[in-house]
Amino acid sequence: MIQLGNGILAQIEIPGVSKVYVILPIHVWGWLVYDHLCHVFLLQESQQSSADFRIYIENHTRNPDDLSRKQIRIYQLYSHTTGKHVQILGKKVNANGDDGGKYALLVVETETFGSHIRIKGKESEYYICMNKNGKIVGKLNGRNQECVFVEEFLENNYTALVSAKYKGWYLGFNRKGRPKKGSRTTQTQQEVHFMKRHPKGKVDPLEEFRFTTVTKRTRRARRLKQNPETN
Repeated sequence: MIQLGNGILAQIEIPGVSKVYVILPIHVWGWLVYDHLCHVFLLQESQQSSADFRIYIENHTRNPDDLSRKQIRIYQLYSHTTGKHVQILGKKVNANGDDGGKYALLVVETETFGSHIRIKGKESEYYICMNKNGKIVGKLNGRNQECVFVEEFLENNYTALVSAKYKGWYLGFNRKGRPKKGSRTTQTQQEVHFMKRHPKGKVDPLEEFRFTTVTKRTRRARRLKQNPETN
């Protein structure tokens, strides 16, 4: 690049053509340099943002135990096999709980990413965990990876809970409500199918906000209900 009076002698390389020398006005050259610098800056910012986001995702998915809680819900798990509810009595866990029973109320902690959850008894404060032998036990400390399960939503509207640590091992109970070993379970077994239920007498807050179509007939019916005619 050489300055010639009010112009700049610049070298331009065109694919398939030998190098070409052109004289550009100084203001045009300045605009080209500015535009190039803007593109370089934006590219660097984009690459940095992508890298930062990738690192953030990797750090937060590498170990679910380090994740912050996204949501805490309280509900019951209805067992397809026993017709009763999962209850955590302490170290012992079974599926013989009554609807609304205090040991059947479960505090479900949802992880930030995905469907990783921890299940704790509201009354006993013990977590449902699966040890290396596939045995279901209750533990006070739920930070261990053995106490993390992954929700799998099934076509029959039930939910299965598979161990996050021991792949393919599910939370399940036999017809007597006793826990099954994880190594003897599969997703297709009814013993591992559960349905989320609200405690007896409790209504989902969202159910209170239903939209209904109001017509002249419904308005008239409401008026008659509020002011019944007397004979």
